[in-house]
Amino acid sequence: MNRRTRPIITAAVVLGLIWLCAWSGYVVSGKARMTEEKIRAYANSVELSKLSAAERAKAIRKLADKVNALALEERRRWRMDGIWRDWFEDMTEEERGQFIEATLPTGFKQVITAFEDLPEAKRKKAIDDAMKQLRETRQLPTDREPGQEAGAYGTNGPPPMNPDLERKVRALGLKTFYNESSAQTKAELAPLLEELQHQMQSGRSFR
Repeated sequence: MNRRTRPIITAAVVLGLIWLCAWSGYVVSGKARMTEEKIRAYANSVELSKLSAAERAKAIRKLADKVNALALEERRRWRMDGIWRDWFEDMTEEERGQFIEATLPTGFKQVITAFEDLPEAKRKKAIDDAMKQLRETRQLPTDREPGQEAGAYGTNGPPPMNPDLERKVRALGLKTFYNESSAQTKAELAPLLEELQHQMQSGRSFR
């Protein structure tokens, strides 16, 4: 190896090592990133009804931690996917309440208060915008596996929220309805609360 080629070879080796480190980091981060699919796999692997009280508590906390690790879009899809309903059926009312409190976004109560302080026209617009965004999220092609049947709701899947629930929120007010609701209903409201919080943080609809 002469003096002229040595720097070139050294540079090539350094670049190769940098690329290898970057690729390794990408692979590791990809494996570590929580996804809706990973939560589905975990939920399907656990039969809550067959666990002891201590094991149930541990499993529910683990599920909550996984949900809280989801990115916003993944979290929206998980909320609307309906897998959580299978777990809810096997949970006690106390467990349901604890799970909801653990997985709702930090500061959601402040979001409800800020929402209620808005003029009626802005509250209506905020809900309209949130529901529009949730419907658009529901229509993403990633919500269905390739070749999966569209189901009774057509290609867009079921609505992001029960229409009766949406009407009650609009009629009674979000704060009143939330405070008087069961854990099951609060779980149904979670996508709307998360989207309203996202709007507030981004400055949309709450101005």
